[in-house]
Amino acid sequence: MAKRIIKDSTGDTATVTWDSQLCIHVGECGKAKGELFERGRKPWCDPNTSSDEAVLEVVKRCPTGSLSVVFKDPAMGETSAAENTITVVYGGPLVVQGDLDIEGAPDDSPGLKFRASLCRCGLSKTKPYCDNSHEGSDFKDYGAVGDTGKPLEETGGPLKVLLVDNGPIRLSGNVRIVAGSGRSAWQGTATALCRCGLSKNKPFCDGSHRGSEWTSD
Repeated sequence: MAKRIIKDSTGDTATVTWDSQLCIHVGECGKAKGELFERGRKPWCDPNTSSDEAVLEVVKRCPTGSLSVVFKDPAMGETSAAENTITVVYGGPLVVQGDLDIEGAPDDSPGLKFRASLCRCGLSKTKPYCDNSHEGSDFKDYGAVGDTGKPLEETGGPLKVLLVDNGPIRLSGNVRIVAGSGRSAWQGTATALCRCGLSKNKPFCDGSHRGSEWTSD
């Protein structure tokens, strides 16, 4: 496992933090228009090039929680999305957004309160978070979702993400699952999602982890 690096980029009104252990290099920050992030520049991130509003908007694009920001003006801080959603990425992780309460999330990774990319191939060395181990592996899933769940009476509110030892991700709270095609596919208040990569009913757990050699360590 690569050494974890936490890097702060401090401007006059904002400090942007990057956590290397959560970053899977999606590129939302580097491809964003503007001068906040520029590859090859030192510093790579310069909050003084952008307004606080623009800094927050780009940081919120990060799907893993690797990026977070603290402003001198507390009123500018990131808030949870109005709806808890999980997107089943084609061949990749579960991208979770909302009011997140992830079991065991480190205190020094504040972005995980709002955004996370959870491993579903079972191969990550930084479980429960994705580290791109699915790339180049035998894991294959296009993100289709067959079940529909039950209509929600309300949206938002805390979403508890519990991690069963050598087992699935258990969700508790209002949540909507989006298929890899972009279709709004499932909604409900409780379910278990596969994180071993073995389920025949992905993204849901079907008990395939039982009796296998897969571990969540």
